[in-house]
Amino acid sequence: MRDAFSGPRNGRHGRATGGAAGPAIGPAAGTAAGASGSVPFFTQARTFEALWPDIRSRLAEVFDDGKFSHGRQVARFEEALARWTGARYAVGVNSGTDALVLLLRACGLQPGDEVIVPAFTFVASASAVVLAGGRPVFADIDPVTYTLDPKSAADAVTPRTRMIMPVHLFCQMADMDALLDVARRHRLTVVEDSAEAIGMRWNGVHAGLLGAGGVLSFFPTKTLGALGDAGAILTDDPRLAETAGALRHHGRYGRTLAHFPGISNETTVNGVNSKMDDIQAAVLLAKLTRLHEDIARRARLAAAYTERLAGTPGVLRLPTVVPRTARTNPVFYVYLVEAELRDELAAYLAAHGVGTETYYPAPLHLQECFASLGHRRGDFPHAEAACERTIALPLYPDMSLDDVDRVCDLVRRFATGRPA
Repeated sequence: MRDAFSGPRNGRHGRATGGAAGPAIGPAAGTAAGASGSVPFFTQARTFEALWPDIRSRLAEVFDDGKFSHGRQVARFEEALARWTGARYAVGVNSGTDALVLLLRACGLQPGDEVIVPAFTFVASASAVVLAGGRPVFADIDPVTYTLDPKSAADAVTPRTRMIMPVHLFCQMADMDALLDVARRHRLTVVEDSAEAIGMRWNGVHAGLLGAGGVLSFFPTKTLGALGDAGAILTDDPRLAETAGALRHHGRYGRTLAHFPGISNETTVNGVNSKMDDIQAAVLLAKLTRLHEDIARRARLAAAYTERLAGTPGVLRLPTVVPRTARTNPVFYVYLVEAELRDELAAYLAAHGVGTETYYPAPLHLQECFASLGHRRGDFPHAEAACERTIALPLYPDMSLDDVDRVCDLVRRFATGRPA
């Protein structure tokens, strides 16, 4: 099978097409990748070209093995991911959303149990609670970090609260010392939605490993992105890892994890089919080899944005990494700013070939799918304000400093009313 693969032509293999778990990342994002002067919101064409020899070799192994799901490449990726993050166990699944659902179930969430979730996050953070049988209870965010506010979370605790779900967003982790203190005082389990947080650490502990467990998403736009949907559960708890491994495989406790050989193949819990594809694992293994380099590249691009946009009229806030009681490190997944005329700025940039994305267009407590919870506008003002003003500018390793210059020049032109 090794001669069956040819390299990507014209970068087409490296261009993802968007999906339900994130923004559109092709021409629909306001650009045509490769057009003169355009800067797409996301592309990995050059990255994929550079990695193609390694990916091609790994894909050939998949075809030679003849096993395309839950096979040797998945096991290798789980082991490599565990080493990279420092987790005792990494459990590969087919999406970040499924990772959250299975983690909640593996942690013992029961029907009607409440889970505290920030009102400003991607819908999967809260819908996973519903899909796992629980009830999301919303809390407000810190207006600078956009992460779960510990005081608002503490105020949301009721006798039915069983878990608290910090979500680490954009470039930094939630205040884990304060949130872990809330959890200890109220005897709550901490489940981290660390889908965006690969590479982020708290006093040297990787995101997702400060509570019972956490998740990673490998949607194509993520810091470590696949060519489709994929995700993983991280934990140091062997029982939780074993249960999550069974739940992803129809509840079968045989062939669930390399760490648990010889377990009976008997089905004792109702699981789902959420195994990771070996093709995605092969791609992720190749991209994992350059993850440190990609994170450093993202940091340099973010620093260039900050330098060029400082003092721009109408830009209300640039990303601010706040000091914590712990040693932390930022990892820029997207470059998020607040702007006075957010929607008009997005339209202007799109008209000039620059893709953007709104994170997030509506707070969760005001979305129709959670209307039964009875919230009103004004319940979580910081979350609502963020949804009205935030806009993500392009940020990914394939970008050049010239691309950053073009985006910043357009933002300044818009802000000062100068014609293009």
